[in-house]
Amino acid sequence: TNWPLRPWGRDAMGCQASLHRLGTRDESRRWAQPVGLEPLILQGFTSLDQGGKVLAEYVLIDVDSSDGKTFDLCSKTLTLDASLGSPADLPVWGISSDDGTDVHMVPRRIYRDPFRRGDNIMVLTDCYHEAAEGSGKAYGGPTHFNTRAACEAIMAQAIELQEDPWFGIEQEYYLLDAQTDWPLGWPKGCCPGKHKEGYYCSTGATKAIGRDVVEAHARACLYAGIKFGGINSEEAPGQWEFQVGPSSGVGVSDDLWMARYILQRICEIYQIGVTFDPKPVRGWPGIGCHTNYSTSATRTKPGGMDAMLKQIQKLRMRHEEHLAAYGQGNERRLTGRDDTAAMSDFSFGVADRSASIRIGRKVAEQDCGYYEDRRPAANMDPYVVTAKLVQTTLLDSAHIVCKVQQGSPLADDTKLGCAHSIHEPLGFAPPLPGSLAS
Repeated sequence: TNWPLRPWGRDAMGCQASLHRLGTRDESRRWAQPVGLEPLILQGFTSLDQGGKVLAEYVLIDVDSSDGKTFDLCSKTLTLDASLGSPADLPVWGISSDDGTDVHMVPRRIYRDPFRRGDNIMVLTDCYHEAAEGSGKAYGGPTHFNTRAACEAIMAQAIELQEDPWFGIEQEYYLLDAQTDWPLGWPKGCCPGKHKEGYYCSTGATKAIGRDVVEAHARACLYAGIKFGGINSEEAPGQWEFQVGPSSGVGVSDDLWMARYILQRICEIYQIGVTFDPKPVRGWPGIGCHTNYSTSATRTKPGGMDAMLKQIQKLRMRHEEHLAAYGQGNERRLTGRDDTAAMSDFSFGVADRSASIRIGRKVAEQDCGYYEDRRPAANMDPYVVTAKLVQTTLLDSAHIVCKVQQGSPLADDTKLGCAHSIHEPLGFAPPLPGSLAS
């Protein structure tokens, strides 16, 4: 039987949880029950004049607290006397840590607040220790759960090399019934049918479950100023995807984290759950966070494909290292089924959704653009994944043995050590940012 992951040890039919679950049977791990409140009452207060004051919702990311299913995106509100123009103008704020010291929340990005609206803002922060006594600094070094600082440093090194890494990320997720942790709209304790026509990009009340949540999320992200690429339903009812990017450097990761925060807030309003676990239900498609990647070299004609193949060779040599950083529980998703490559294999291919790395057919034909790393799990940290891609492909020196001649078939398996050979003509095309979800 296909049971979903639950934060405690019993499934929807009362059967004991199977060993692959991330949760425990400890009842102290349970959360409170959702309580429905009348939203119209709040609306009567949101129109009140704020007297020129601005509410700033400071958001911090604690990757240590993720259970692989949801993200611990904490936030608290600071009242400002007036609107401020840039993150550098905003105050550094503190939050208590477990050891009794303060963690300093340093503003990095400002977004418009789709929940409070008006001049109110959301502020993406990263976290730092207290400064050493007598140092004269506002704050100390980054906390161990601050992955943004290292990512930003790696992106700066790439710029020094005259490279400009771009990323577009496809975030998949399942909506859940908050009472049962079963996918939203699924029959209680069992699975819906796997119909031949499928659920992918489908319409209808029995297929596209939770569309109101998805639409609200899209509008909220656009309002906030996130570079939001689009949405689509996926291969199971209640399974959806949104895209962010393409953006340069840390920008796409900032936007993805804020989009995740907004999604969790909207699910809070609708009193439903959301999971980013890579394989919520055995026997049904898992969920990933496919990361589309290009550099100045891959976007340049001629020679973009040559640059991609050299980078893919470097990724092949670091396959296990990347997988270790690509999300929790990913071994349950990367099985070689449901459009995934097996965890133990590294492969690439043109228009091959079962490969580790997919090159779009138009990109291969037109000799420039981006490629898609399909290995990251839905619960991955985008700062870690994007930094890892840049570190491996641009900053680490590795011997490259492949060379592609213009107008000839692409590299054979022996040169790249890949599980799939590809034989596609070369040509030219600009990057295709609008097709990230294809």
